[in-house]
Amino acid sequence: MSVSGRTSPNPLRQRRTPASRSSGYSEIDQDEDQVEFTNPRNRSTVERFLETERASMAMLALLTFFAFALRFYKINHPDQVVFDEVHFGKFASYYIKRQYYFDVHPPLAKMLFGLAGWFVGYDGHFLFDNIGDSYTENHVPYVGMRALPAFLSSMTVPIVYSIMKECGYSTIVAAFSACIVLFDSAHIAQGRLILLDAILIFFMSLTLYSYIRFRKLRYLEFSPEWWGWLLATGTFMACTWASKVNGILTVIAIGIPVMVDLWDILDIKKGHSMEYFTKHFLARAVGLIVLPLFLYLMVFYVHLSILTNTGPGDTFMSPAFQETLRGNEMLLNSQELRYYDTVSIRHKDTRVYLHSHPELYPLKYEDGRISSQGQQVTGYGHEDSNNHWQIIPTKALPDTGRGRIVRHDDVIQLLHVNTQTYLLTHDVASPLMPTNEEFTTWPKDDYSRHNDTLFALRLVDGQEGEAWKSKSGHFRLIHLATKVAMWTHTKQLPEWAFSQQEINGIKTTNDKSTIWFVDTIVDEETGEDALQRTNIAPKEPKKRSFFKKFAELQLLMLQHNAGLTASHPYASNPINWPFLISGISFWTDGDNQKQIYLIGNIVGWWACVIALSTYAGIIGADLIARRRGIEPISDQVRNRLWNSTGFFLVVWAVHYFPFYLMSRQLFIHHYLPSHLASALVAGSVLSFVLSETINYPISARGPSMIHPKPRTYADLGLKGPIVVGVFALAMFLMFLFLAPLTYGTPGLDGDQVNSRRLLSSWTLHFAAKPTGEF
Repeated sequence: MSVSGRTSPNPLRQRRTPASRSSGYSEIDQDEDQVEFTNPRNRSTVERFLETERASMAMLALLTFFAFALRFYKINHPDQVVFDEVHFGKFASYYIKRQYYFDVHPPLAKMLFGLAGWFVGYDGHFLFDNIGDSYTENHVPYVGMRALPAFLSSMTVPIVYSIMKECGYSTIVAAFSACIVLFDSAHIAQGRLILLDAILIFFMSLTLYSYIRFRKLRYLEFSPEWWGWLLATGTFMACTWASKVNGILTVIAIGIPVMVDLWDILDIKKGHSMEYFTKHFLARAVGLIVLPLFLYLMVFYVHLSILTNTGPGDTFMSPAFQETLRGNEMLLNSQELRYYDTVSIRHKDTRVYLHSHPELYPLKYEDGRISSQGQQVTGYGHEDSNNHWQIIPTKALPDTGRGRIVRHDDVIQLLHVNTQTYLLTHDVASPLMPTNEEFTTWPKDDYSRHNDTLFALRLVDGQEGEAWKSKSGHFRLIHLATKVAMWTHTKQLPEWAFSQQEINGIKTTNDKSTIWFVDTIVDEETGEDALQRTNIAPKEPKKRSFFKKFAELQLLMLQHNAGLTASHPYASNPINWPFLISGISFWTDGDNQKQIYLIGNIVGWWACVIALSTYAGIIGADLIARRRGIEPISDQVRNRLWNSTGFFLVVWAVHYFPFYLMSRQLFIHHYLPSHLASALVAGSVLSFVLSETINYPISARGPSMIHPKPRTYADLGLKGPIVVGVFALAMFLMFLFLAPLTYGTPGLDGDQVNSRRLLSSWTLHFAAKPTGEF
């Protein structure tokens, strides 16, 4: 799969040899394939002018100027927190204050926001708590922070233009693709707020540009420039991946043509040795695997090196991780537990206390099952003296004296202090779950069921001999006799248990929901040992391997990203995105009837849909025609369609179709990377429609056909610039029409809002009610 459609005559190519042709790109790489397009005698005067370097640079400058103008226009409005600025602005504050936070996305883009805030003098005092909170009243230099995505979003436009030019497309076609991004309301709205997508798309576009430059040097393999663009591709690919979790799709999009390329080099018909293939494989492995992985790791290394203080993300992490953070509660307050300490125990996930009270289980449950009528053991959400349990040693321990530290794998009993009964579980079904065991208690002085009161203490990731600690000593309590783990869930018991949470024994002992911790030491043993424990010196953060912290963080990011399944009023399905069926309300001002509604430029988005459909139709029709012995498209044109346009299509598909497999919340802004790729497809299809050779057979009865004079771009004269000019004007007018929704100003009355609801599914605020509606 090639990425370059047409290229200008390059004197360097005259030095290539058959042995240097590294892959099956030869059909589209020969300069003679481009004669019809590049020969000045085949061009109109307008085209010859547009293809000069001066005109191309002027077009690039014009597009860049408009990109900056549209994205920086009224960037100070609104001076309030907008949509997900509540998250990403907050994260910038945490970087400045060096407080640890947790998020499902990699940290590069957020670190850049923190850097931008620090650069403009922000001290991190504002926490972006709510949409609509005032920046001005809280003295937040928000314009400087918004300038970062605005700048990168502006630079994406000339990069799109340069991608098309590097692929050999004409100036007017390259400007067409750039205009789709330039005048798009969704790209502009995302690009002028403290959000991640503009940064993601900027690095994605640089990745595509670098890879195209690398592929154009395939006949100068292993040259310094070849290596430079290969390493640039890997660098920007890592930046894309490190900016947002779905940046991994860009890695896949580049990986597909790389694998196709290597597969082609491996073809023995190309005349290459295995040593030659190995050199190419190792070069790509270094540039596109080793380097991106190293940079991705370095981003997290910097991230963790900055966030060294305790913060709101502590509770997501393991105790071992938390104890590496300065000021963390587990670091400061965790103490070694000793036998005969009285403690309160809490469930890690639901945070309820292990609780018991004198009331008994009913003789019969609602489903007719019989209980043990033992003392109730429940989960209770508030502090209470009935949450107090004393840690009792067992006869299996060689030393049962006070002061002995409780350690991993010790066998213990838990004595409920208020009722003087031991915690017990047995082979009786629990009240709500017949497959699980009931938890109850047993009188202290009755030894008849001693074995049923024995539990093994298993610290999470515990080592032999490791001490059990309050706060940080997460543990599982495993019943010795039946091998079940103490567990709870959010379903509440009936009124006979005061609607408290059920505690029962579950057979899947390693489930992450079976983890508990000691919250407080209510009463310690007395004596010299206790005195030594209370005189604890200030603790320094513990050291932990970066790779252990990185692995833990990556796993949590994947788990929590997959867990974002809650409903949202503006969530949408991928099938709706290309057609702009719905958008997202970012911000509203009810007093002035102003709003920001994220929606794309419908002219550009639907043009991209038409282009994608047209491309599929062209390829399909060509395949069918060739099966019947008809050659409607020349080999050179066909190769450009399959390789150059095909590469853009792969990028679009890879960034789009995986969302159909996700069960998490999805929004229209997830389509923006695919939209950029579809703009490249649209330009390529327009180039084919306007300029490529098409043969018109009079007879299709066999391979013998009559071909009239080929239709070329030169034959169209001013039609190409006129078509693109009209399209750009239509996009600009649509952009102006939707501008009040993009910039949040000026305010619109109900009728004006209704006029801008181009599709009935757009849920705009302040719309006028139809006549007769109350």
